[in-house]
Amino acid sequence: MPDSRSAGRLPATQERLPGWARLPLAVAVGGIIGLGQPPYDLWYLAFPGYVAAIWLFLSTARGMTSAGTGWAVGLGYFGFSMSWIVEPFLVDAATTGWMAPFGLIGLAGGLALFWGLAFWLAGRARHPALTLVLAWSAAELARAYVFTGFPWALVPYFWLPVPVIQWVSVIGPHGLTAATLAAAALLAAALSPGARRLRAAGAGAAVLAVLFGGGVVLTPPAQDLDGRPLVRLVQPNAAQHEKWDPAMIPVFMERKLRFTAAAPEPGQPRPQLIVWPETSVPNLLRHAGPVLDQITQAAGEAQVIVGVQRADQAGYYNALVALAPGGGVTALYDKHHLVPFGEYMPAAAVFARWNIAGLAARAEGGYSAGPGPQVINLGDLGTALPLICYEAVFPQDVFGAPLRPDMLIQITNDAWFGTWSGPFQHLAQARIRAIEQGLPMLRSANTGVSAVIDGAGRVLEALPLGEAGYLDAPLPPPMRNTLYGRTGDLPAGIALFIAIGLLWGAARRIGRTESD
Repeated sequence: MPDSRSAGRLPATQERLPGWARLPLAVAVGGIIGLGQPPYDLWYLAFPGYVAAIWLFLSTARGMTSAGTGWAVGLGYFGFSMSWIVEPFLVDAATTGWMAPFGLIGLAGGLALFWGLAFWLAGRARHPALTLVLAWSAAELARAYVFTGFPWALVPYFWLPVPVIQWVSVIGPHGLTAATLAAAALLAAALSPGARRLRAAGAGAAVLAVLFGGGVVLTPPAQDLDGRPLVRLVQPNAAQHEKWDPAMIPVFMERKLRFTAAAPEPGQPRPQLIVWPETSVPNLLRHAGPVLDQITQAAGEAQVIVGVQRADQAGYYNALVALAPGGGVTALYDKHHLVPFGEYMPAAAVFARWNIAGLAARAEGGYSAGPGPQVINLGDLGTALPLICYEAVFPQDVFGAPLRPDMLIQITNDAWFGTWSGPFQHLAQARIRAIEQGLPMLRSANTGVSAVIDGAGRVLEALPLGEAGYLDAPLPPPMRNTLYGRTGDLPAGIALFIAIGLLWGAARRIGRTESD
């Protein structure tokens, strides 16, 4: 009797696929999956890429060979989709340029370990395809949390151009990961020989139909924005290598003040809220009084949100402040989810021995973290949850707020990310945060893309990447209070834990029966 753990394998295909071809093919499949991420948005290639990845797994020998296949798929995916990671190191190429290849290889190879582990566990299971769906989904959930987390380019994000992405408002990104991988696994099983091929194909098609049809139903209609208050987003377009140049600071400051004071379009009221990007005030907060006075004077009767750095006895902070009309700070928020090696150095004393400071050289060890998510009050406009740059990548940083706000506000400096894929992927994740919560997002970016996004993830108005300017747009109201916004990742985590436990328990019972 054949070992039941080999069920679902393709031994004939394995014979046709020599070992020397398996890893390069897996890397290529990962690259194809990466085409689903911006700026490509080729979702119709990304999903077949996942089918191909699972087909490769099913045609691969168990053990470390399975792990190698998963790691190679991950290496191709993360290496291609996150190639923008070299850009921050090239801003000051003479000092940090040598780190760029190590940063890309280290990030891609490290994140690929999560996928390699999932493939390895599934390769040892009696039900490999089902186990891979669960283990891969659990690996993506772990990637969002382990070592402070890095959930950039999660599996289901390639669905953003089509209605399927609306499911994140119900089951979250990790629930949609499991549903996506389940559909891919069924279609991969349909490619294997056996009597159940048609059944697997039909089930896979049914899951896709539910994802697409349900996504259409879940997509909220466009809102009527007549009479809504206007907001203004300011985009100075300060290149990173010029941003802190003493000769250029006055140029960018004059530009931001001019955009802030600009008259609205004929027949339009003045904006009630003006948002500047991350670290847009060139002085530390305690020395910024004269600059803040200039800002509030230019803004007139509007409130202003600006990004600023501040310092106290505990260290430096990447902060956001809200300014009242006529002057005065009405709210302060310190970024709490910092970028490892970019805003702080893990084990800074150890790296200092080799004179490695990463990009976190503002102070010893970089910035200090704020206390956590918080909601600020903007008076008649309602309440807002501030997100500074990287924090919009994390679903848990949004549903971790103490109460549901009326809007999300992201200030960011995407000049670090170059001009190709990074800024557009960052924008895409801001849109997904809006869908998850059913809340509008105001996104002010130093070099772009600045955008007003509604609670369905639609970009209503935007300033292109690399363009200096401002935009005035109506502030969308909140949409439905979503299921995911109320529950977060807990249901998906519990469901994965229970499913893996049941599968493991069933395998043990089968094993005892066979041994008897």
